[in-house]
Amino acid sequence: MCGFAGFTTNGYTGDRLAVIKAMSDQIIHRGPDQDDYYVDEGIAMGFRRLSIIDLEGGSQPILNEDGAKVLTFNGEIYNFRELRKDLIEKGHIFKTSTDSEVLLHGYEEYGAELLQKLRGMFAFVIWDKTEQKLFGARDIFGIKPFYYYKKDGNFLYGSEIKSFLKHPSFVREVNEERLPDYMCYEYIPCDETLFKNVYKLPGAHCFEYKDGKLNIWRYYNIQYKIDESKSLEEWEQLITDEFTKSVEAHKISDVEVGCFLSSGVDSSYVVKEVSKVTKDVKTFSVGYKEEKYSELPYAQDFSKTIGVQNISNKVSADDYFRMASKIQWYMDEPLPNPSEVPLYFLAENAAKYVKVVLSGEGADELFGGYPMYLAGGHFEKYSRIPKFLRKGAAALAKRAPDFKGKHFLVRGAMEPYERFMRANYVFTRDERWQYLKKRIPAKDPVEYAKPFFDEMKDFDEPTQLQYADIHTWMLYDILQKADRMSMANSLELRVPFLDKKMLELAVQIPTRYRIDGNTTKVALRGAAIKQIPERTANKKKLGFPVPLNDWLRQDKYYSMVLEKFQGEIADRFFNREAILKLLNDHKSGVALNMKKIWTIYSFILWYEEFFILH
Repeated sequence: MCGFAGFTTNGYTGDRLAVIKAMSDQIIHRGPDQDDYYVDEGIAMGFRRLSIIDLEGGSQPILNEDGAKVLTFNGEIYNFRELRKDLIEKGHIFKTSTDSEVLLHGYEEYGAELLQKLRGMFAFVIWDKTEQKLFGARDIFGIKPFYYYKKDGNFLYGSEIKSFLKHPSFVREVNEERLPDYMCYEYIPCDETLFKNVYKLPGAHCFEYKDGKLNIWRYYNIQYKIDESKSLEEWEQLITDEFTKSVEAHKISDVEVGCFLSSGVDSSYVVKEVSKVTKDVKTFSVGYKEEKYSELPYAQDFSKTIGVQNISNKVSADDYFRMASKIQWYMDEPLPNPSEVPLYFLAENAAKYVKVVLSGEGADELFGGYPMYLAGGHFEKYSRIPKFLRKGAAALAKRAPDFKGKHFLVRGAMEPYERFMRANYVFTRDERWQYLKKRIPAKDPVEYAKPFFDEMKDFDEPTQLQYADIHTWMLYDILQKADRMSMANSLELRVPFLDKKMLELAVQIPTRYRIDGNTTKVALRGAAIKQIPERTANKKKLGFPVPLNDWLRQDKYYSMVLEKFQGEIADRFFNREAILKLLNDHKSGVALNMKKIWTIYSFILWYEEFFILH
């Protein structure tokens, strides 16, 4: 929908309007349709709008009746019409038909308790001029971004970090203490970022900022309450009914809505639901010239089967490497997920036709879609064997030559959070120091994951893994990538699986109806198979494949990475000899190092974008 930026002005004597305009211009891609500003003695607020609802009357910042409260908001509130009706009955007077104004009046009426009533994706701030207080919040999943900078009495906030670069008081520094965490996870698994003194407001959190003091608290907790009373068929019907409602809510718009379509069950199910009420819905897919990596044939076949239009494009290796650096600029923080590049080109193509797309993110985390959850089920059963026996078997397996089942025995002696980390490492805890220039104090990476497993200690391992993924991988990788790559192209991406009502349903489903044997998303697939062809509903997950392994072995692209690995940025942060060996071993086929190479390469590109080019 948009992007916003702002700063508290206490003590700042410069041209506040000029600064907030410059900050907002940094994120023009999030809202090219309109800009507006609010400045008073306490705050400067900027807004860039992508017009989707109430095209004529939806400008921001928006003020309440007496001008005492001011709001900027990014996202969509899907139950705003019901909330608006309630607020009108309570005497509130509306000037527009927007969900933005519902937030403003809702905060007037309910204060922070408003957050319990919201169904949507959002990040917003409300300035209370009377109390000289700033209130802000982020949706329960963290679909929409929110960053802030706090140093020496300065408080800046916004949808993207790059807006801070234009504030005279912003000190641009690399947060090197978090670089070891990045090397392990490929993202920063906490509220810090790779910019010093820049933080992420976590999903499901809100804050108040007053008199230089920041108070942050969680307003929503995901709570699993397993219901064993229902059959699989009943769960499938509940998913069918709730998902239909969610898609209908996510289609609210005054502009055309399209859909992203891969080859899997999640996006196909979204498309089918949309097509029931929008016969001419446009779907968008992306692929490669290298056919073994391309999902296009499956997506095109599905589109033809259900009778919807499919618009596709192909990404070449030249396209991929040409955009890699610019994509790190759009990402704000280095993110070496190879699928972000094709996602950028997919969004770029879709934005030529529509302003809004629905996509399938979140289904795996909520309904049990990753192979890791299947493994968790096997380990859950294995854990019934006494721990001393499992440890003994692991010790023997480590000393033995490779054999089928060796890795299972070794991992079987670990705690669930240790297995989670082993499955997610880019560089292991000890391995990262071989490649980093400095050995600096750093947390054990398992310390970030363990609290989520502790919170879920009364649940089985697959459920623990899902809970951890929702709070780490989905939040810091999947959703960040989805927001940035779509908004880089002025395209709003909506995720109907990540709906509050869908979540409240998913946390009740027994594990056996999420994973069973070698089948993931059991209940969700059962619901989908009633709507879409069985070959699509039961298709094995591909996970947005990218031919990057092959490309890095080609001289042209190997040389591009080699140049960066031999440059000054690499020398400042990394052990040159070690990273060159990574690259050369991959090129020669001695090792498969793509993920590690791309993690280092992405950091170098990010640093170049934020500390040299801009």
